[in-house]
Amino acid sequence: MIRPSLLAITAALALSSPVLAQNLTPERVFADPALSGPTAKGVALSPDGKRVTYLKGKADAANVQDLWAADVAGGEPYRLIDSAALSSGAKALSEAELARRERARVSARGIVEYSWDSQGRFILVPLDGDLYLDSVANGKVSRLTETPGDEVDAKVSPKGGFVSYVRDQNLYIKPITGGAEKALTAGGKDALSFGVAEFVAQEEMDRFTGYWWNPNETSIAYTRVDESGVDIVPRADIGPGGATVVEQRYPRAGRPNAVVDLFVQDMASGKTIQIDLGSNKDIYLARVDWSADGKTLYVQRQARDQKTLELIAYDPATGVGKTILTETDAHWLELNDDFKPLKDGSFLWSSEKSGYKHLYHHAATGKLIAQITKGDWPMADLEGVDETRKVAIFSASIETPLERRIYEVSYGKPASGKNGAPKALTSAGGWWSAKVAPNGAFAGSYSDIKTPPQTALYAPDGQRVRWIEENRLAEGHPYWPYAATLPVPEYGVLKAADGEVLHYEILKPIGFDPAKKYPAIVSVYGGPHAQTVNKGWQSVRERPYLEDGYVIFKLDNRGSTNRSAKFKRALDRRMGTVEVDDQLVGAKFLQTLAYVDAGNLGVMGWSYGGFMTLMLMTAPDTPFKAGAAGAPPTAWGLYDTHYTEQFMGKPDENKDGYARSDALNRLKNLKPNSLLLLHGMADDNVIFENSTRLIAALQKNATPFEMMLYPGERHSAPGSRTKGLHVLKTHLDFFDRQLKGR
Repeated sequence: MIRPSLLAITAALALSSPVLAQNLTPERVFADPALSGPTAKGVALSPDGKRVTYLKGKADAANVQDLWAADVAGGEPYRLIDSAALSSGAKALSEAELARRERARVSARGIVEYSWDSQGRFILVPLDGDLYLDSVANGKVSRLTETPGDEVDAKVSPKGGFVSYVRDQNLYIKPITGGAEKALTAGGKDALSFGVAEFVAQEEMDRFTGYWWNPNETSIAYTRVDESGVDIVPRADIGPGGATVVEQRYPRAGRPNAVVDLFVQDMASGKTIQIDLGSNKDIYLARVDWSADGKTLYVQRQARDQKTLELIAYDPATGVGKTILTETDAHWLELNDDFKPLKDGSFLWSSEKSGYKHLYHHAATGKLIAQITKGDWPMADLEGVDETRKVAIFSASIETPLERRIYEVSYGKPASGKNGAPKALTSAGGWWSAKVAPNGAFAGSYSDIKTPPQTALYAPDGQRVRWIEENRLAEGHPYWPYAATLPVPEYGVLKAADGEVLHYEILKPIGFDPAKKYPAIVSVYGGPHAQTVNKGWQSVRERPYLEDGYVIFKLDNRGSTNRSAKFKRALDRRMGTVEVDDQLVGAKFLQTLAYVDAGNLGVMGWSYGGFMTLMLMTAPDTPFKAGAAGAPPTAWGLYDTHYTEQFMGKPDENKDGYARSDALNRLKNLKPNSLLLLHGMADDNVIFENSTRLIAALQKNATPFEMMLYPGERHSAPGSRTKGLHVLKTHLDFFDRQLKGR
């Protein structure tokens, strides 16, 4: 997925603190301790409900995580497992694990994931390619595996009898109390893999696993992924010590995808049944779920053109299924994790068929029972279900797209709120997320423009039970020395050409003087699945721009998320048009501001933001004097199937659309010496070829430009602890020369 740039603008409200203001340097932004303070990640409630576990970075190495816990009854949080005690962190991870972490945007080391067994007896901890088991009763940590290959996607089986994992492209299980491992599959090698999620499933579909335990632990469903038909795109992985060629299977738009089959294996007999996914192999296995009683296997099958999504109920004993629900859309259908099978056989399902994403209750047959949420606002995610009270807990931006709260709503009777309306469980003013337990209690994380991320345990009614990480911005907090002068973001709306409301945010320089004129930089992402303007805690990675005397501007154009289906689908088959027009509306607005130097506007972005930067810099009569484009897709035919075809269709079906969005066809409008191009030289997402073809075209046209390449870095170079500082300082140096004449 073309993810939002890690260079998104950073700011928060100024605090009325007496502390002496300090300049926030680029070096401090990337130093320890982390400026945003200690944050809890991967929060989970133990099965017995007695404690909360979470991941937290070390105080002196925020990028290295340990496993922590807090007792619900009270007391100080404590560290369960010190990652340094188990691993030095020096182990070189396999290409498969590196790629998996890149797909999941995991840049941390140490403990990056863990899982409880359903009985609450054990915690499984994968660490640097091997597996460890924490026995809750005595706190003893034992090592389960020590092999040359990496054990990836490790899980504890539902009843706690086994640990499962994939190694060297095959699926294994191992008794959790000891004993030899057992291979459930054989033959995984080269282009054939078992129990894994293929490239586009991980990168674009948010499906990171390829196997699913039956809740009774009596069987397991797993994928067989055949990539032999997928094009090999040789990728020169250029690092500081030389180059290696990776023969990457990369399914480009219009080209063959991996063929994915699904099987169910009975644990007692070893018998394997193939699930009948249909005669058409050119489909996407979008989601796989078991019913609560384990007697039905649900599959979401998405058509290659992504305009049809079917929910199919299978008998795992025969592999025969029946389609119980079908969604269609003239543009595309977005995938999500809102499908929830209930114990009574019915299920919850979300859909945008009303024009906004809302929650629906269906009978086991697929028949609609009721629409659960309604209104001119989109539900974000179904966070959990309390089946005892028959309520669904979800996140949404009901009052404004700039804020998000946690709500509950009844799918039975009586209704949760007045007249059946959703009942807010959390306060307004900022941005909430939640991890919900089966009884409705939840670990909630909140932030706003003056509050760094805080995490606490909440009762089902929304009352706070205890802090997990209060992370209060006060004396002693890493951010405290800079809090007094943090500027107040200014929010507003503009109108797009068709009248749609566009939300924007402006940040003024530190020490702002209304009598002066300042150069301005538009920080852009601009692509689908992203929202850059909201009232949550802002990253601090661009405050150095404010220290350096720049105005920073952000705008969420049409195509961005958390809006109506119409708003999101406005760029259908025409990437690089309507969203560019919206950003130009924002730039023209900037030029009208009395304190903005209208002749010195810059733009920067990474990934889709890099693409947007190129399109904005090459727009006729562009208002931008300089642009920094990071890892830009320069031709959508070079990007992957699921993402590109969702919005553009196949290249042979939309030749004009692909041609209009090719940056090379617009280079005649690029001013000499106005572009900085950046790219990681080991990028396996937006392949480096995207930049090399741009480089060649600029050289052919004799157009001078600047370039910075990052050996060994993949797509997430701005977030790298080793390269992020250089990325930031390179941007500052470029804009200082281009917009300030330094």
